[in-house]
Amino acid sequence: MRTGPLQAGEPVVLVDRHGRRYLTTLEAGRTQDLRGKIEHDALIGQEEGFLVRSSRGEDFLVVRPTLADYVLLMPRVTTPIYPKDLGAILIAADVFPGARVVEAGTGSGGLTMALLRAVGPQGRVFTYEVREEFLRHALRRIERYLGPQDHLVARVHDVYEGIPDAPVDRVVLDLPEPWRAVPHAAEALPPGGIFLSYVPTVPQAHQTAEALRSSGAFALLETTETLVRPWTLRGQSVRPAHRMVAHTGFITAARRVRRRPAWDD
Repeated sequence: MRTGPLQAGEPVVLVDRHGRRYLTTLEAGRTQDLRGKIEHDALIGQEEGFLVRSSRGEDFLVVRPTLADYVLLMPRVTTPIYPKDLGAILIAADVFPGARVVEAGTGSGGLTMALLRAVGPQGRVFTYEVREEFLRHALRRIERYLGPQDHLVARVHDVYEGIPDAPVDRVVLDLPEPWRAVPHAAEALPPGGIFLSYVPTVPQAHQTAEALRSSGAFALLETTETLVRPWTLRGQSVRPAHRMVAHTGFITAARRVRRRPAWDD
């Protein structure tokens, strides 16, 4: 994440008094129409964390977006993986600095960005997407937020047909039919490597789990979902928020083994 004065070409978030967030990209000479006009020239060169007032007297806090902000607010052509699931995926897959990770599909690039930050510059992320236009849009969004990423390899490729960048340490899938990639993951992962899939429905998660077990190459299988309930803590108001992000998807993770033990059912 960038530090120092705000620069033209980088994204910022404007936060109003109700906590609503608005993502924009700074451009010299541009006027933002947001309950009044805000001149981008008044933001460029400032240190983040300051207040700017619109032409109609509305105050906005100006900060750089966190990865969670960017994933939720950026323009996208696919449904994003929510930040609550991104964190759970990184832990369940045990993504570590220096790891070689295959991801499919790229989608809007939110998971790709989380993986890139987790593996660091010494690691490598191979991201596969079957739709070239989706991959092109995702790469633009990734570079806008993270800058150039020398440790990212992006391919128009169908992981159901194989994993050309094997061997890898982790295989992370956000696909409708991850069970079809289980045989390829078994070949690409060394013993101890981790397979992880993210799917929205119980039948998808169940079919993936059955494929992992029947392959004989994976053990220690676990399926989870993550629920996050915010709380309001202000003055005498101490209560759960009226709305929460409940079910979004199922995370299934398993370890690559030389032979699945009979008791691991």
